Amino acid sequence: MINFVINFVIKMLLENLFCCLFRRLFLGAIALTLGFNLLTGNAFALQVSDIPDLAEIKKLTEQTWVIDDSEVLSALTKSAIASKAEKIAESTGIEVHVLAIQRIDLGQPASEFATELFDKWFPTDAAKSNQVLLFMATEDHRTAIQTGAKVKEVLPDSIANSIADETMLYPARKSNYNQAVNEGFARLEMVLKGNPDPGAPLLAVEETETSNYATREETEASSSNVVVIILLILATLLPMATYYWLQSQP
Repeated sequence: MINFVINFVIKMLLENLFCCLFRRLFLGAIALTLGFNLLTGNAFALQVSDIPDLAEIKKLTEQTWVIDDSEVLSALTKSAIASKAEKIAESTGIEVHVLAIQRIDLGQPASEFATELFDKWFPTDAAKSNQVLLFMATEDHRTAIQTGAKVKEVLPDSIANSIADETMLYPARKSNYNQAVNEGFARLEMVLKGNPDPGAPLLAVEETETSNYATREETEASSSNVVVIILLILATLLPMATYYWLQSQP
């Protein structure tokens, strides 16, 4: 009888210990996941639905030529680009909008995000026709461009993509965001005004040609994903194994 009582008490203590351990591991796994999201930027990644329509933006900022939600562009850059964009619109009818935000979802291509936003801001082909969107996610170091049909007549996709993927991307990867916007816009302006395309800077071309390997940020993000998955699996399996072991005891 005494042995039965002792075994029963020990079993109850172990089960209580298991419940406490499970709660700690479960809460720890949640905290770890949230921490990983903060480190990778997913917790603050913007969705297209988070970005207001151009009309709403204009009410707040009085212009839509340069929208710097990331707050990385200097006042001089924003003023110069806005002035140039306004003159381009007056002389060609083409409207160029520069948008800089901090980050988007880790797995979403910048081109996809820019396309979705372009569709939101300009829902019809007619509305898109004379529009250009230069997009940059600063903390992701990613760039993209979208153009309407009228713009494509003077700015072929090959040049537009080169502006985003070479002229802008190289300095953006170095966190030189003002340089990325200024040089990308300068090249865009040259072509829209009917001048020959000056082409991408040599360094940008070399960077593009030699960037087939994963970047350090991509490698670290991949490694972090693996670690988090392993820890979550352990946090789930260990308490379960402990529980079934306790249940098997007499």
